[in-house]
Amino acid sequence: MNFLKKLYHWVLHWAETPYGPAALVLLALAESSFFPIPPDPLLIALCLGSLKKSWKFALYTSVASIIGGILGYAIGFLFWESVSGFFFNYVPGFTRELFQTVLLHYQKSGFWYVLVAGFTPIPYKIFTISSGVFRLNLPLFVAASALSRSLRFFAVAALFKKFGPGIKSLIDKYFNLFTFLFFILLLGGFLIIKYVF
Repeated sequence: MNFLKKLYHWVLHWAETPYGPAALVLLALAESSFFPIPPDPLLIALCLGSLKKSWKFALYTSVASIIGGILGYAIGFLFWESVSGFFFNYVPGFTRELFQTVLLHYQKSGFWYVLVAGFTPIPYKIFTISSGVFRLNLPLFVAASALSRSLRFFAVAALFKKFGPGIKSLIDKYFNLFTFLFFILLLGGFLIIKYVF
């Protein structure tokens, strides 16, 4: 937990440097395939620093995240065969039958899984890599990624464009409430995936 907190502050420090936009692009790219910290905190910090550039920062984040999602897809697509034996042989409960069941569900509702994961706090990289593993139709995957990631990051930019720096004090004041709501959304996203799709 301490490591993640340090990593979070390291990510945020880029907003105070001239390399903030470049760091945002790299972070969004990496987070969609392997990095644990989402780009939202850095996007928020950059929007607060320059409200006029909010739309530009949202565009950078969206495009980089979509490209990172394709990278995650490629990881699942290219490397699953070489590591699947480990999972089937050594991970308890991870059977070929279970894999086939999940594969059938993914083939039926994969677009919706990616769409929900791309917009909510659910770790997006799980679904980008899974999409490659389960061979989700690539154009369908890119469409779901483009829609959900753009909606998410442009929504963040829109909030800061409309409310400006005042929203930061609101977040500081109600941080615990927002944290609670974040986890409710996270849980809700998983429940939607489990019971609706």
